[in-house]
Amino acid sequence: MTKFAVKLLKNQYFPVQIPESVNVQHGDYVIIRTEKGDECAKIFAVSPQISAIWDKHKPEILPLIKVLNNEELKILDEIKKEEYKAYKICQDLIKKLNLVMNLIDCRYTFDKKKLSFYYTAPERVDFRNLLKELTQTFKRVRIDLRHIGVRDETSLCQGCGLCGQPYCCCSFKRQFESINIKLARDQGMPITPGKISGTCGRLLCCLNYEYPNYVEEAKHLAPVGSNVLTPDGLGCVAAVNFLNRKISVKLQDGKTKDYMQDNLELVDTDLNIEIDNPIIYEDTNDFSNADIKLLEDDSNSSTGNV
Repeated sequence: MTKFAVKLLKNQYFPVQIPESVNVQHGDYVIIRTEKGDECAKIFAVSPQISAIWDKHKPEILPLIKVLNNEELKILDEIKKEEYKAYKICQDLIKKLNLVMNLIDCRYTFDKKKLSFYYTAPERVDFRNLLKELTQTFKRVRIDLRHIGVRDETSLCQGCGLCGQPYCCCSFKRQFESINIKLARDQGMPITPGKISGTCGRLLCCLNYEYPNYVEEAKHLAPVGSNVLTPDGLGCVAAVNFLNRKISVKLQDGKTKDYMQDNLELVDTDLNIEIDNPIIYEDTNDFSNADIKLLEDDSNSSTGNV
């Protein structure tokens, strides 16, 4: 039996419980019931591999209310237009009230009983006057103001990262783990904001979930500071490039050369070679520790309030 799923905010897929009496086709627009109310989404047929994973891990299943007919599809188009208008109204009110907050998105439930606004802010916002204005503007609608983090913002907006792939946060990641600059240093990344941060302005998610691979690879490579015998003589390891398995060695004559691990042999001998600043493949620009610290997670990085 074919299983189906819908994709909601943050591109997260949820399996859908479909009554036997309902005929559903891949690509149909349906109404499903969530904690926010009755939401509309496109339904997708799920592959047998994903279906097997869901059978094992038992994710949350959303009940299907109905498949949209042609008239209801026209209503959906109107709702999208009204969401745009609501966004502009809220944005103007934020400017009018001089609130330090950045409106990201707004969404109606299909029954238009609830209107959710998503925003980011550097600190706590007193939005009581904004809520009052919105309540007076949108009659008989429940207003929901949700403070989200900058990582959540990026996952909502979507896009492609430095690698050319869709953002991790809006493709497969469901939770944000804490990330610190040590992960980038241990992986030999260039310690410059443009190379190690994402669109959200925080450290790349991949620094965290790829870290175990670097730890495993490091077991098979000569560590920084170790003494080795190279085809050109004795030297000390100055840097390690994990991706191509090249190792930078500072030789006794002061020169630094790159070698493959297979061409090196660890030696237990004392060498008078100092490595004051191990090579981390840095760019020429200098950044203070304070600048780099801004890339690490804080209370406004993610809230899980999407």
